[in-house]
Amino acid sequence: MMKLTKIKEIDEFVEYLELVLNFSKHTINSYQEDILSFYEFIFSNGKDINDVDSNIIRDYLSDGLEKGLTKVTLCRHLSSLRHFYSFLFDQKIIKVNPFLFVSSPKKEIRYPRALYIEQINNLLEKNSQRDDELMIRDQCILELMYASGIRVSELINIKVEDIDIANRILRVLGKGKKERIVPFNKTTQKILKQYILTYRENIIVQNPLAINEPYLFLSLKGKKYTTRGIEYIFKQIESKTGCYYGLHPHLLRHSFATHLLEGGADLRVIQELLGHESLNTTQIYTHVSDEQMKKEFNFSHPRAKKH
Repeated sequence: MMKLTKIKEIDEFVEYLELVLNFSKHTINSYQEDILSFYEFIFSNGKDINDVDSNIIRDYLSDGLEKGLTKVTLCRHLSSLRHFYSFLFDQKIIKVNPFLFVSSPKKEIRYPRALYIEQINNLLEKNSQRDDELMIRDQCILELMYASGIRVSELINIKVEDIDIANRILRVLGKGKKERIVPFNKTTQKILKQYILTYRENIIVQNPLAINEPYLFLSLKGKKYTTRGIEYIFKQIESKTGCYYGLHPHLLRHSFATHLLEGGADLRVIQELLGHESLNTTQIYTHVSDEQMKKEFNFSHPRAKKH
């Protein structure tokens, strides 16, 4: 399949996403990849953007399924293309938007996996017992992510000035550069103080230029972490603690939301804390774990109680 380079209307759309909608680079790159994939398909079939109709779109989806793309991925492609074609229509580049009446492939609901509270406690306890110099950094990352439910992309962009340690408040810049305020607990407050005054300070002493780095979490070279870097740290935590829970930064975010919901927190409060644009996104956490369901059943149903 042919490879595309610069296309005027795509460049204009990217500029719109960046300057008008304030989308992140990661989101913009995803849009570009999805749109270019579609362009490659229609061009290889001798069509252009004005020839696209519902039949071509269905052929594109079928082609994707044959190539092994999941329904989740194809739904994302459709979302990107709907947005793109709406832009083309608004800019009068096309006369008709063929994506208006195309429905997305039905996809299975994948409930986010969360750790049990006992697993979280065990993980934090085992990690705190490590005696290597990286323990305090790792403990700080674990405590902060579980206490606040922030995304890994938000974690690496936290600046020291974003943290009000005395009042236990964190300022987070989320998707679309939207700011939100998230509280954290006293345990996290304590480990943050220790991390900043010891580990982070030592990084700056070893790398004098790092004194100009505003970010909370710095690598051994005194640079800002990448998301891959944090994912690697999680894998190392597993091997060092023996807690092989399939650790991943997003797992702590899912656990944060699930445990709040099970503890009785209002769904809209959880939505605000997670930085979700829509309540529909947050509602996926209303699923109840098997363990919690059995516990509630045994407690509440009269015939489930043992006499």
